[in-house]
Amino acid sequence: MASFDSLLQKCSSFSHIKQLQAHLITTGLFQFSPSRSKLLEICAISPSGNLNYATKIFNQIQTPFTNDWNAIIRGFARSNEPKNAIIYYKFMSCRPKKPDPLTCSFSLQACSKILAIFEAKQIHSQILRFGFTADILLQTTLLDAYAKSSDLDSAQKLFDEMSLRDLSTWNALIAGLAQGNQPKEALTLFKNMRLEGFRPNEVTVLGALSACSQLGALAEGETIHEYVKVEHLDMNVQVCNTLIDMYYKCGSVEKACDVFHTMRCNKSLVSWNTMIMGLAMHGDAYQALDLFNKIGSSGIQPDAVSYLSALCACNHAGLVSEGLELFKSMAVSGVTPNVKHFGSIVDLLGRAGRVEEAYQIIKLMPFVPDVVLWQSLLGACKTYGNIEMAELASRALVEMGSNSCGDFVLLSNVYAARERWDDVGRVREAMKNRAVKKIPGFSFIEAEGAIHKFVNGDQSHSNWREIYRKIDEIGFKIKSHGYAAETCFVLHDIGEEEKENALWYHSERLAVAYGLISTSDGKPIQVIKNLRICGDCHVVIKLISKIYSREVIVRDRARFHRFKDGSCSCGDYWFLAIVYGLLFFDLKVHNSSHCCRSNFENEETTCRMKSRELKVPWEGEEL
Repeated sequence: MASFDSLLQKCSSFSHIKQLQAHLITTGLFQFSPSRSKLLEICAISPSGNLNYATKIFNQIQTPFTNDWNAIIRGFARSNEPKNAIIYYKFMSCRPKKPDPLTCSFSLQACSKILAIFEAKQIHSQILRFGFTADILLQTTLLDAYAKSSDLDSAQKLFDEMSLRDLSTWNALIAGLAQGNQPKEALTLFKNMRLEGFRPNEVTVLGALSACSQLGALAEGETIHEYVKVEHLDMNVQVCNTLIDMYYKCGSVEKACDVFHTMRCNKSLVSWNTMIMGLAMHGDAYQALDLFNKIGSSGIQPDAVSYLSALCACNHAGLVSEGLELFKSMAVSGVTPNVKHFGSIVDLLGRAGRVEEAYQIIKLMPFVPDVVLWQSLLGACKTYGNIEMAELASRALVEMGSNSCGDFVLLSNVYAARERWDDVGRVREAMKNRAVKKIPGFSFIEAEGAIHKFVNGDQSHSNWREIYRKIDEIGFKIKSHGYAAETCFVLHDIGEEEKENALWYHSERLAVAYGLISTSDGKPIQVIKNLRICGDCHVVIKLISKIYSREVIVRDRARFHRFKDGSCSCGDYWFLAIVYGLLFFDLKVHNSSHCCRSNFENEETTCRMKSRELKVPWEGEEL
């Protein structure tokens, strides 16, 4: 068999594989030779092999060896049909030949791919029964399966029970926590890993930087960036791309640009796309479009993501004509628009008040409209008071099975803006009957080396009395600058005083107040909010930035708002739409602060109001 094994090593084509199989059959060795397993493995996983043919070979084996099972399970685990690996594992478990650690490992890899948590737990129980717990690589693969399936409790428990841990082990849990919406825990684990003497590699920092992005933890991200530079991990383009993503999501688009322009490795298309999206989210549309136009000169051709990022820039700045021209140019460049591109155009037209045109796009597009398209149209209907179209979009969402709280809130706010309180009650009753979960608003701020979370009316923070005193101080100071509460943002049938109280303790306002008392003078305050920033809070934070001479950066679920010297980087694009929408509804609008009233003092700004987006919060949920 030595000569046969040497031939296997030289096997470089599918034709060679079939010739060697024929040799085993004609010599009568096919059913007995251990070399058969190696041939099966080459056929199942090598580039020159064929998984379907490997399956046919396997089915001819009367009594498969464990290595035969491993070869076919491994092949399916690495294929586009990983569920078949789990099926074969179950077949094997019923046969005389029992799984070994490799069998379990390959099967768990398949579980990770298709998020098969139930099957992963079954394999875990067999690992315990077979006594394979000492295999650290197998334990790491199991941990990875739990983490990727979002069973982070099981992943953490397994991690804590492991007597030995290697760098893959740590990486698997850090990445799982970061991807499973537990970024604080991911960063804590990253710190503990370093304290125990492990040196993070590229995979580790990717998970940690992702956690920083979610939390807006700029200081933590900068510390990791320093480590990246010392360890020369910035030669990895994926690490650089993640740094760009982290910086812009943490509010520092300038540092994102620095990373982009000083990359020591060749920029990939992902590098360009990430930077364009970062500029778009920060409202720097013209720089984003300029960067988009430079992609071709770098020898890289823009793809569908590039166009989507550029369209996003147009959306955030209200550049309707530029966005439409960009959309038309896709066909010329050979990039086929997908449903997201059409959705971006629907959103762009809707924000500009061209609701009928947006609806026609949905009707004529070559795809079945998805939930996001109808939600964009519904949002535009709310902005411009188009009740009939709002009801049409709402019916479409219900027919598609959407049970999103935001859909009901949008429709409710359309009715509330027209003071149709019976219809508001009907929508709320429908929410109750459908058991729709309302999304609570919350905000994060990084201060004093820790991440602090606030909810509406929060009194759980250890410094809440001091925070509330600062809120009262802010109220006194901003009123002396002409502020009056924008109670039009609270669309409830309640009194004006109740509306003012409802606005005053929103989570973003509490976070900013804590930032003022816990960070040094002159240092920027950075806040992340899970929903859209409240319109009245937008007014208040603009005044805070002026009165306290502090830059405040708020990242909401749609974009960044950089407040400085009494103005916002969004150019009040979003806020003006609310005011325009309310004027359109012919409702009473209270006197705005001086900085808001000044926006109406010139005709050009007033005309621009028609392209603004209305996002009126349903008080209590801060939507």
